Amino acid sequence: MAQSLKTKKIQKNDNSGIFKIESSFIPNGDQPNAIKKLVHGINKGEMEQVLLGVTGSGKTFTMAKIIEFVQRPTLIMAPNKTLAAQLYGEMKSLFPSNAIEYFVSYYDYYQPEAYVPRSDTYIEKESSINEQIDRLRHSATRSLVERKDTIIVASVSCIYGIGPVESYSKMSFELKQGQKIDQSEIIKKLVTLMYKRRDIDFRRGSFRVKGDVLEIFPSHYEDKSWRISMFGNEIENISENDPLTGEKNLELNSIKIYSNSHYVTPRPTIQKAVQKIKVDLKNQIDVFEKENKLLEKQRVEERTTFDLEMIETTGSCAGIENYSRYLSGRKPGEYPPTLYEYMPEGSLLFVDESHLTCGQISGMYKGDYSRKSTLANYGFRLPSCIDNRPLKREEWDAMRPQTIFVSATPGEYELQKTGGTFVEQIIRPTGLVDPFCEVKTTENQIDDLIDECKEKIKNGYRILITTLTKKMSEDLTEYMHENSFKVRYLHSDIDTIERIGIIRDLRLGVFDILIGINLLREGLDIPECALVAILDADKEGYLRSKTSLIQTIGRAARNIDSKVIMYADSITKSMKEALSETNRRREKQLNYNKINNITPESIKKKIDQIIESTPEQDHVTVEIKDKKQLVGKKLSDHVKDLEKMMLESAAKLEFEKAARLRDEINRLKAEEIGVKNIFFKNKKRGRFYKNA
Repeated sequence: MAQSLKTKKIQKNDNSGIFKIESSFIPNGDQPNAIKKLVHGINKGEMEQVLLGVTGSGKTFTMAKIIEFVQRPTLIMAPNKTLAAQLYGEMKSLFPSNAIEYFVSYYDYYQPEAYVPRSDTYIEKESSINEQIDRLRHSATRSLVERKDTIIVASVSCIYGIGPVESYSKMSFELKQGQKIDQSEIIKKLVTLMYKRRDIDFRRGSFRVKGDVLEIFPSHYEDKSWRISMFGNEIENISENDPLTGEKNLELNSIKIYSNSHYVTPRPTIQKAVQKIKVDLKNQIDVFEKENKLLEKQRVEERTTFDLEMIETTGSCAGIENYSRYLSGRKPGEYPPTLYEYMPEGSLLFVDESHLTCGQISGMYKGDYSRKSTLANYGFRLPSCIDNRPLKREEWDAMRPQTIFVSATPGEYELQKTGGTFVEQIIRPTGLVDPFCEVKTTENQIDDLIDECKEKIKNGYRILITTLTKKMSEDLTEYMHENSFKVRYLHSDIDTIERIGIIRDLRLGVFDILIGINLLREGLDIPECALVAILDADKEGYLRSKTSLIQTIGRAARNIDSKVIMYADSITKSMKEALSETNRRREKQLNYNKINNITPESIKKKIDQIIESTPEQDHVTVEIKDKKQLVGKKLSDHVKDLEKMMLESAAKLEFEKAARLRDEINRLKAEEIGVKNIFFKNKKRGRFYKNA
């Protein structure tokens, strides 16, 4: 199976450079030994390795050094968008000359299509696509096809189906200066690639024509367009321009245009797919007739016939992904085309926070299958909709390249793959040790916690408190608020963007205490945190397992004055194992510090970048009266005011002012979600554009 899966992968064009880290940092502590062992394993051809790296030990830098040593295209998988954005920013700063791309789900809001038989409720699919992330996805697939020096940072959404790489590559076309081609032929090709003609509302994924001049706004750019000047049937000139002002940035000898959708399909393939859909529709109608399911028969016939008419007319339809099996030519039950097929042979895979990520991969298929099989059984979709799915874990195992699982607490799955062996990275270059852990009785625990909080806040530190239930979190938040603490509650109903904003506000000191349940664990980078309090630590279960406890303790491992308090009346097996492992790591770090005469220092990275990074200081911006107050809700309100001003300016035909306001809104939103480091400066004009 492994061979059949991997034969689909593409070969890469040889037109790019090598991976080269640009940083003053050098490997320290356990990093040199970890890098050496892992690179040796890759060169030996080992398919799986595990890096046990504690919080703050520089796992990202270790990954970067491995990529630099082996010089292979790399995919880095993270369990969620938050960690993916953090890794993306760090990799982009380490490899500024290489193609660092971001590939996550492009939905801001997604309500999947579903049917609940018990209440006879059909839920129609609803979604809101984030244009910025969609552009980054196109940029990622384009870089994989064109460049060798590509690093993709992705969430687990990369195991979901996208269009087959064969169609994506074959349907691209190149235009060169001096090439003989009719303008109408170029337009025809652009329409085939799902570009839309917009002579006035020129935006990403569109083109416009003015006499002999054809302008294209590529799907992978946000602030660059291509202008093609024709002289008869010959391309006289190709240039890269600013789509807003039309100002020329540079001359180009050639351009390559890729599809505006990953689901683009050649016309002959569509015609074949339509015939197959009709056959399957007839078979399904016969099945429902035999079972005397007349409502389901009528439903599937009407819905599928409408979709077929749309596909035949326009080449697409709402929910076309449910017909992806026909369009990709796959057999029933066969794995769907995913980002892994875009990865070239010899690639490398890092699975960050693998104890979470691997579990997600295992569970995603089962949930998807349950929902779609119900839709098929009740006639809302053909049974082929089940094949529009994420990869099963066994398919992922067979398809993935050489893999390094990275976690502070590797799971059973990863360790089974490596026979229980792992490479350890415990020593932190900063000399920071794992926090001192103290177990206290639950009697008068809230009063004790309040005293501890007062002490830490007095020294300018932040506090994380983790509870077992939502009710307890809410009650504790209310109680501490009544006691004049600046406190916030982080719960599961808060979306990703707002969650990042809350963490940002905590670091800035808008509030001092953050209370949560299972949200204060993997990947939270809060160097100002000097106290982590774990309530009900002796309640054995998922939230108080060895893995959960070690991960929660790790949130306090970035500050020299930090400590962890576990409130419990007894010491459970999980607590004992977590305390033992923490003490082992602590002793090893202390011995290293003593031998090398290292004085531990708290991590301070990124705190200055929250408001005032170097690019932010001379960005063309809209004047604001009190910049430092624009955090949390105030930032959100300010953005709404700017949006209102932008619309008013556009209504008055003051398009330059509206465009400046739009740029400022985009910058603030990017800053809020932590991806502002994808900005780079165009020195000639003193403006910033998002990197393509």
